[in-house]
Amino acid sequence: MKKETTILSMLLIAFWIITSCTGPTKKYTGWPVYNGGKEGIKYSSLTQINTTNVNQLQVAWAYHTGDADTIHHSQIQCNPIMVDGVLYGVGPQMKLFALDAATGIEKWVFDVNAKTQFGSNQSAFHNMINSRGVAYWSDGATDKRIFFTAGSNTFAIDATTGKPIPSFGNNGSIDLHENLGRDVSNLFVVNTSPGMVYKNLLILGTRVDEAPPSAPGHIRAYDVITGKLQWIFHTIPQPGEEGYETWEDKEAWKHVGGGNTWSGFSLDEKRGILFAPTGSAAYDFYGGKRKGANLYANCLLALDAATGKRIWHFQFMHHDLWDKDLPTPPALITITQNGKKIDAVAQTTKNGMVYTFERETGKPIFDIEEVSTPTETDLDGEVVWPTQPIPTLPKPFVRQILNENDLNPYLDSSELAEIKEKMKGYRYGNMFLPPGKIPSLVFPGYDGGGEWGGPAFDPQSEILYVNANEMAWVMKMNENIIAPPKKETLLDAGQRLYTQNCMACHGADRKGTGNNPTLIAINSKYKPQDLIELMNSGRRMMPAFKHLADEEKNAITAFVLDHKAEQAKEFSLPAKPFDSVNYMPYKISGYNKFLSKEGYPAISPPWGTLNAINMSTGELVWKTTLGEYPELKAKGIAPTGTENYGGPAVTAGGLVFIAASRDNKLRAFDKATGKLLWEYTLPASGFASPAVYEWKGKQYIVIACGGGKLNTKSGDAYLAFALPN
Repeated sequence: MKKETTILSMLLIAFWIITSCTGPTKKYTGWPVYNGGKEGIKYSSLTQINTTNVNQLQVAWAYHTGDADTIHHSQIQCNPIMVDGVLYGVGPQMKLFALDAATGIEKWVFDVNAKTQFGSNQSAFHNMINSRGVAYWSDGATDKRIFFTAGSNTFAIDATTGKPIPSFGNNGSIDLHENLGRDVSNLFVVNTSPGMVYKNLLILGTRVDEAPPSAPGHIRAYDVITGKLQWIFHTIPQPGEEGYETWEDKEAWKHVGGGNTWSGFSLDEKRGILFAPTGSAAYDFYGGKRKGANLYANCLLALDAATGKRIWHFQFMHHDLWDKDLPTPPALITITQNGKKIDAVAQTTKNGMVYTFERETGKPIFDIEEVSTPTETDLDGEVVWPTQPIPTLPKPFVRQILNENDLNPYLDSSELAEIKEKMKGYRYGNMFLPPGKIPSLVFPGYDGGGEWGGPAFDPQSEILYVNANEMAWVMKMNENIIAPPKKETLLDAGQRLYTQNCMACHGADRKGTGNNPTLIAINSKYKPQDLIELMNSGRRMMPAFKHLADEEKNAITAFVLDHKAEQAKEFSLPAKPFDSVNYMPYKISGYNKFLSKEGYPAISPPWGTLNAINMSTGELVWKTTLGEYPELKAKGIAPTGTENYGGPAVTAGGLVFIAASRDNKLRAFDKATGKLLWEYTLPASGFASPAVYEWKGKQYIVIACGGGKLNTKSGDAYLAFALPN
């Protein structure tokens, strides 16, 4: 038996050598860039760990950042990088660290929250969103830099010492509020994903508020040495620029926000082409104040990386009303058709589609058809775009239509009847039903379909691997009534302001919606000043509310913290003019998932999947569930899949590695068949993408285990796996 296993192993190794010779010439043995390389394909050409020995994997080292926040459900979404034997990553409260890539031994930590020369406001950085990674630059000699964003500041950190480089920007950092062409100093401007380095440029996107007032999502490039702005691309075009004509309001560029690249970039370094996916324009769900197609929102932009000049673009959603941002950088792939190699770019979307274009021209590889979509709306002032672009191939990797036959079969008969009764009051059956006063089921949901983890691509087989959510959400628009001037108590004012500013995320009952936490009994966690500081700074998915007056924040605080004595006081606010520009007549009632009473999806499984797509033919190769609920498994129910956040990595060793699911598992699948070969229970869910690299002759897989999302426990660990010595 041992002899047969040895022969099989030798044959597999020979196969990998042959396919490597006929496959990609570039070797992907490290992980020097977010998503593995500037192409964004999350591929490793390493074969030391393969289908024959993956079941022998064990923990090589574990590193704990020491800053998990279990009260506030902290997360780690970071895909770490490895350069010259050093692993760089970020903790749940924005601690930047460097580790020995072979041992996990700490080299240095830069704690942006510590009392430093940057000033007292640094203590607010940990309240900002998670960092999904960092960027690295070197002059090839002694100057080695990590670019790391915490809150609204991007820092240049000496990669050797972990100290800020004071000659960069303003004493070591640049403020992302600056150089946007209008005053956004009091608005939410942060960065979700690392920038892209091209030669001596650091190219940055931003995450901005999705409701007005909000900042524009212009793309900017900075000098890596000085931090000085080198170019800017206006994602909301200004007079004289292409795309300006797609906005009916010719003053939109002065006040509309969004159209931002929050998910990061891909780069064709040889051609000097930057690929930037953008999000929707603000406000997400009502477009009556931004009539038109709204370029360059919901676009893939191909830009000259040296100058920021547009080469081509494609808009995936005209006049987006469903928050269908492009959630991930595209994968720069090479495919074969009719015996010819084609350098292409593949963009996955929240609607579960893959769009593929020639890299230089933007010409679609597979036909894209403009399909008529519903336009009837009961929202005054809204003008719904009549068509949307749909690719003929590949076929969608998630379901596109939902009806009564798609309800959860594991619900008891009484609850199933109750949900069917609810559905009678919903609109459903088309993913492009416009938002309205009558609730509609958004499916695929706000979080996809495809999400920010993005796909992996195998250059040998030309197969794309993408994980997906299958979750329906309930959308309902409410009239945004501005209370007339009157005598109010802090309780009255707090309820009114909560409805206008907080209800969409935390629910009318304050019990939380979607991925947003409950506010019930938070007076045990927060003092009034803590909550006010949170409204000033924001945290993760929550934007800052600096535009509210102090009196308004005090009223919200008294209401949310249930301070009876404060609630009885009279509310007064200095008179201020009505903000007709940023006022929205309608707002979403909340981010509400379509769930059963027990919290399971109300629709039938699968609820999370991993998919393999042949990008040369556009055909689905295989599909399998990703994740499971242990309590359902105990009842004999087949794996259902779960919601998942983070992406896969694929290797020449025949494997797809992915965590992402809510059940704390890191898994390895056979990339050819989708068969599960190995799994490991992590200390907390790995809502991140794994990194795969070799150092000193040994192959490692590293995953951040931060948990916190989907009501899972929070963690602070990075785990590395390798074969035994």
